[in-house]
Order: sequence, then structure tokens, then C-alpha cells
Amino acid sequence: MKLKRRKDNNNRVLKDGEYQRTNGSYEYKWRDKKGKRHSIYAKTLNELRKKESSLLKDSITGINCNEKITIDDLFNKWKTLKRGLKDNTFQNYQYLYELFISESIGKITITNLKKTDIRLFYNHLADKRNLKISTIDNIHTVLHQILSIAVDDEYILTNPADNALKELKQARTNGKKGRRALTLEQQKIFESFLISNNKYKGWYPIFITMLWTGMRVGEITGLRWEDVDFDNNLIHINHTLVYYDTRTEDGCKYAIHTPKTKAGNRTIPMLPKVKAALMQEKRRQEDLKIECHIKIDGYTNFIFLNRFGNVYQQSSLNKALKRIIRDCNYEIFDGKTNSNTILPNFSNHSLRHTFTTRMVESGTNLKVMQEILGHSDISTTMNIYAEATQELKEKEMKKLGESLQNNLSGLRQIYD
Repeated sequence: MKLKRRKDNNNRVLKDGEYQRTNGSYEYKWRDKKGKRHSIYAKTLNELRKKESSLLKDSITGINCNEKITIDDLFNKWKTLKRGLKDNTFQNYQYLYELFISESIGKITITNLKKTDIRLFYNHLADKRNLKISTIDNIHTVLHQILSIAVDDEYILTNPADNALKELKQARTNGKKGRRALTLEQQKIFESFLISNNKYKGWYPIFITMLWTGMRVGEITGLRWEDVDFDNNLIHINHTLVYYDTRTEDGCKYAIHTPKTKAGNRTIPMLPKVKAALMQEKRRQEDLKIECHIKIDGYTNFIFLNRFGNVYQQSSLNKALKRIIRDCNYEIFDGKTNSNTILPNFSNHSLRHTFTTRMVESGTNLKVMQEILGHSDISTTMNIYAEATQELKEKEMKKLGESLQNNLSGLRQIYD
């Protein structure tokens, strides 16, 4: 016996689960894997079947579109799940989320969020809120991590934040040079000026130590006398000094943190120039009767101190560098220094980059460089720091040209 097919008012055959309601609209009913009943509605049969197709696609891919999860909901879950962040990093991420993300896109449901929404959000931060690209990059880091939870929990197939900042980042950094290393000539001028200028010779020990160890700023400012083994010429790096805004009425404060990665916890060789600079700093403090008056998370006896016995902030070092560069170039312009090379503007981190470049130029093994610099991934050493200077490139091209010329000469002799 042939079963009678159900039809709508327009004599169209209805599929299993499809129904025409008394008001002429349509309904599709189904049960999920747990047996729970669900329904969707549409004014027309074509519209209903489009919704059915979407449901089928989500069923095949495992995407859960029934729960209305917002970005704020995911952020609360992220706060509970996130592990391994330092306290101040976590607090800064939370601050960025609450100040910028939540108020703009926090109420949007995940299934309605598109990559274009995020790109527009980043453009708004840059154009209307006047945020630096580095700040937006930090916001992007937080948002990307939060949306990764939505992918893991199968609310969405892909992370809409993937590459969402790429275009804006390229536009904002177009034509701008990144951190550059000092050339060998510039480094010689910088060191010579520091040691000969009475006004700035007090800065010689800390900047020479940075130049010849490649230590990060927080590692340098947090270095203690007990971290230095003068007998075996070694420096032990096992913590970092940070200075951050608590976002409370307490304002800014110092804290001691362990290195970001295991690779950051390391022992590096102390070169003779560094050893001499550290001994010079010790004599300076003894002569001026400077003592360490600060204790941070149980740590004290820091090496590099200002005249009040306190540790340096990164901003203080950068300001000192600006004054040193300015006055050094004035001497060059006035003919007081026998050189036509002037110093470019550079920051603390440029000194670390300079040390890395000197290692590249001397042919230091990449693995050794990675361990000295404290990089957890050797690709960081290769891609970010191991950029040969123009002087080295020219030297290598000259060697290549000579080699090719010799090979061509040999071939001519064979065929002649």
C-alpha cells in the first residue's frame, strides 16, 4: 500500500519533520543527540529549507548553534581556564578586555561574529580611540585567545580573529624601520663617548653590560651582586624586574618575576669588558656611598642603582640614552670627535639587538646564540634577531663575487 505524502496548501510535498501551520507559516521539528526537541520557523517553505540546510551543515561539522554564547560569556570562561600567565600580565589582559573589548563587541553572540566585525573594531581603536598599534596588538592577543575557546567548544568552525589585525598592522608600520642594531663604527663611538665624557661616564657600566651580554632590560635592572660569579666569569639570570600599573589607587609598583620561559633561566659567560664595567660600578657606589635601599618581593642587593639607592626604571634608561645620543652627536657636529658617523636614535632593546648582530658577524653558532639570548624557539633567534648588518651583507656578497669569479676563471682555463 502506497503511503500518502503530506503536502502544503500549494500542493508541495513536505519532508519528514516539515509542517505547515494554521497561519500559513512553516515549522521544522527535530530531536538532537540527547533527545531534546527543537523547532525552527519560517514564513515560506524555501526559507525553511535554507534553515534546514544550515542545520544539516552544523550537524555534520559538529557546530553548536543553539546556545546564544556571547564574547563576554567566553571571556568569563577564559578567566577560569587560563593558566600560566604572570599576575600582572593577567591583570593587564583583563583591564584591556573590560576597557576596550567588552564595551564594543562583548554582547555579540559568537555565531553572529564575523571577521569584518573584528577588523572594523580594530580600525575604530586606531582611528577613534587613537591607540598605538602595539596596544591594539595586545588587545588582539586577548581576543584571539578568547575566541579560540569558541572553536574548541565547537560553537564556531574557525577563529574570526585569525589575521584580522594583519592589514591594519601593515598599514601602520609601512615604511617604518624596526629596531636596528648599531653598526660596529656606531658602537665604538657610543662606547668611547660614554667612557670619556665626565657627565655620562656613570652610565657606562649598565649600558656596556647590556651591549656585551644581550640581556633584556628587566634582567639587567633586576641583576644582583650574588647573580654574578666573578671567579668563574659567569652571570646567572633567573628573574626579571618589572614595573607596572596596578590599575588601583596604589598606582605603579615593582615586582620580581621568573623568566617568561625555561630558556630565559640561564647562565651566560661574562666577557672581560663586562667584568671590568661591573667592578667600575662597584667602585662608583663605594666612592659615592650609594647603598641599595629597596627590597622587592624579598630581593635586594641590586647592582645598578641611582644616586638614591633605588633600581632604574626602563623609561629612565631610555631618557638617558636620548641625552647621550644628542650630546654625542653635538660633539661630532662641532668637530670635537674625529668621525663623520653620527649615532641614530635607539632604545635599550637596540643594545640587545646590537649584541646579537655582533655574534652573527663573528659566526657564533645559532644554538649558542639562542641559549645566550634566552629564546625558547630558535626561529626567534633566526627571524627576529639574526639580521646581518649592511656591512656584513656587503662583505658576504664580495666573497660570493670573488668565488664566482674564480670558478669562471677556472672554467675558461679548461675550455681554452
